Amino acid sequence: MDLSYSENQRMYLETVRKLVKNEITPHILEMEKAHRFPWTIIHKAWEMGVINLCIPESIKGFDVDVFSSALIIKEISYGDTGISTSAMCNDLANVVISQHGTDQQKERFLRPFVEKPLLASFCLTEPGAGSDNSMMISFIAKRDDGTYVLNGSKCFITNASYASQFTILCKVGKPTSNFMACVVIPVSHVTSADLPDVGNATREINLPTGGKIIIGKPEDKLGQRLSNTASVTFEDVIIEPDQIIGDRRFGFKYIVDVLDFARPMVAAIGLGLAKRALDVTLAYTRERKQFGQRICDLPVARDMLTTMWKKVELAELSLMKACCKIQEKAKDAGIYASLAKNTCSEAAIFCSTEGLHLHGGYGFTTEYEISKLARDAHIIDIYEGVREVQNMIIGREIV
Repeated sequence: MDLSYSENQRMYLETVRKLVKNEITPHILEMEKAHRFPWTIIHKAWEMGVINLCIPESIKGFDVDVFSSALIIKEISYGDTGISTSAMCNDLANVVISQHGTDQQKERFLRPFVEKPLLASFCLTEPGAGSDNSMMISFIAKRDDGTYVLNGSKCFITNASYASQFTILCKVGKPTSNFMACVVIPVSHVTSADLPDVGNATREINLPTGGKIIIGKPEDKLGQRLSNTASVTFEDVIIEPDQIIGDRRFGFKYIVDVLDFARPMVAAIGLGLAKRALDVTLAYTRERKQFGQRICDLPVARDMLTTMWKKVELAELSLMKACCKIQEKAKDAGIYASLAKNTCSEAAIFCSTEGLHLHGGYGFTTEYEISKLARDAHIIDIYEGVREVQNMIIGREIV
């Protein structure tokens, strides 16, 4: 396992760090308070080629490996995990097309993301089906003319209000079926010029082929307020056979494939936040004095800073190993993806919580970034598989 960065990886790091340093961190508290969707940042990231990382070279013109993708997401997350979540969601929605779609499907469903700064949504979670995907009831039913009709509702869907394409996992035939399918629904393209900010409005999309998609009011969330999250309802949406990715019975396998790819990316989000929490806490404790000396020089504070640093470093090592396992297509890649997801999310929560504590009363105010980081951290421990699910996967594999 070679942990040294290639020339391309160093170039990616430099590019993203400039974006974060110039466009995100100096304005992050004002951006979050305004609670406006960060289209400007997404446009710049698209222009730099640091989103849509899973799109293959045959479509995009260049390839980004898993390790480089994690590095890019980590650096964006150092600026804001809401922005990185919105950007990463394109890969969450499109990686199944990259991995299992035909050449024609890749051209049809992925090419638009190369040509315009568009967003996609991955529709998996339902009100009654969170960690247990078998409980989903959204389904497609075949019609006499060979097409299908999709009905059902999804919740907590990233980018839903601004999505130009939806990737949906659903049952086949009836809500109680044991088979799942993966379908893709492209809709009219939405950019910042078309919908600069949805505010608290709902969105209704009438499809030319039949049926409609209803996007609910954006969720008012504890943290990651710069990512958009809303419910999505599909009403009698007509699905052509060429909108079904791969085998319509293998949806559960595709879920596993997507989440094995996504978990290291979510781990990278957690690592970026943990690093930011450590850095802002170090900066504060170097400047703030109590008992006649800097807080960072007090033994109890220094012990905590040391523990925070160790959490970050160990989290980074777990992420690197997971990425290497995935790139090698190792049989045990899944267990290391789960380990990285848990380790990095734990580092994010620990560093932001203890960082807030070391800020004292100031940390509890919105004038200091650490309070925002503490709010943002908790969802990283939840989405793409809660901590307990990762432990179930690890436990199953080791025994």
